[in-house]
Amino acid sequence: MAVDLTRGKIGKTMLQFAWPMMVGNLLQQMYNVADTLIVGQFLGKDALAAVGSAYALMTFLTSILLGLCMGSGVKFSICFGGEEKDGLKNSFFLSFVMIGVLTAVLNLGVFLGLDGILELLQVPGEVYPLMREYLWVIFWGISATFVYNFFASVLRAVGNSVTPLIFLGISAVLNIILDLVFVLTFSWGVAGAAAATVLSQYVSGIGIAVYSLWKFPGLRPGRRHMRWSGKVVKEIFQLSFLTCIQQSVMNFGILMVQGLVNSFGPAVMTAFAAAVKIDSFAYMPVQDFGNAFSTFIAQNYGAGKKERIRRGIRSAALTSFLFCVVISLGVCLFARPLLLIFIRPEETEILSIGIQYLWIEGAFYCLIGWLFLFYGFYRAMKRPGMSVILTVISLGVRVILAYTLSAVPEIGVAGIWAAVPIGWFLADLVGILYYFRRKSRLLGETAAAGKENILKNEETMV
Repeated sequence: MAVDLTRGKIGKTMLQFAWPMMVGNLLQQMYNVADTLIVGQFLGKDALAAVGSAYALMTFLTSILLGLCMGSGVKFSICFGGEEKDGLKNSFFLSFVMIGVLTAVLNLGVFLGLDGILELLQVPGEVYPLMREYLWVIFWGISATFVYNFFASVLRAVGNSVTPLIFLGISAVLNIILDLVFVLTFSWGVAGAAAATVLSQYVSGIGIAVYSLWKFPGLRPGRRHMRWSGKVVKEIFQLSFLTCIQQSVMNFGILMVQGLVNSFGPAVMTAFAAAVKIDSFAYMPVQDFGNAFSTFIAQNYGAGKKERIRRGIRSAALTSFLFCVVISLGVCLFARPLLLIFIRPEETEILSIGIQYLWIEGAFYCLIGWLFLFYGFYRAMKRPGMSVILTVISLGVRVILAYTLSAVPEIGVAGIWAAVPIGWFLADLVGILYYFRRKSRLLGETAAAGKENILKNEETMV
């Protein structure tokens, strides 16, 4: 199942590694999409608005954990590429402990601050009780999200992207079944939809943890690996913390936009909730391709293969562009039929708003595709701070322009949608300029890292 990204044809190996991640993340999106679909069709537009808005909040919270796991994954990939088996096990132990503690703190914090969070989001009165009911249940799944993403990051770091897909597939099917049972049969409302998601998350989280530790004993840390290493902790913390910041900034910006959208009332909230689901499915594959690209870069960085990195950049940029062009055409041409999956035909105002969103934002997916590659590249090259900067530019511009343009009566909510591709473009521009200015230095560090790992391995053998 594992793919060695330091060998073989670049385009082929990268896609071979990436496709299970793409499919897996699409399945992960089905957790909330199944809730949205069933809730929208059977519980009404207020319930749909509640679940849709909750999705933005949960995306922000889980992005913190995802960022920590992704940052640790970079360290795992570098160790694997440099054949540092003991370093991988020690990093595994230290990362699990650190992220596990932070997960517990985060989980406690959101439960205690639930009402304050809802007030901050400007949730309308008719939606408030439903959204609170949904979130109170869904928050119980945060720990499961950490466990799944941690073990998925470990497996992907060593080239295994298939196993996470298998467990997500099982979990996604279970979620749909439980949604139908809890919402339609038991009439548990939005709480039932949330319970279905949480139970499914625990199935995937516990399942992948048990399987990984049982099936891949080479990943299990022994007693000698369960030790404190200031150097390793510092490196993991830098990679994980900054990646966490990058992911959090990204989704905090989206959360701020959600608050602005909420201020326009339930119709815009509902249209945005449905359109974002389509949006997520549309460009999620290129986001996962960017994560696969990051693993490719990190493994080859650890192995010191700078020319392979150079060729990989060109291949990834072209692949992402071609895919995004196809997706943009599909979303723009079929905007209405796609929205009808979530919205009833008689809701003409909501459909009109949703179509406007998809036409404005969906035409520029190639910009977000390249941005995901920049995120992955700089993270893998031990430049997570640059990923943070690009995210701040993208989301900062988006938030500022969204609030500014939407305040103009002649523009309205269209200004919120137009702000998105403008932010993507400016971030891409900065990412390109930085790369060409620091190209020689970045590739030089790759060669140096490879030589360092060779020396470490020779010392271990002695």
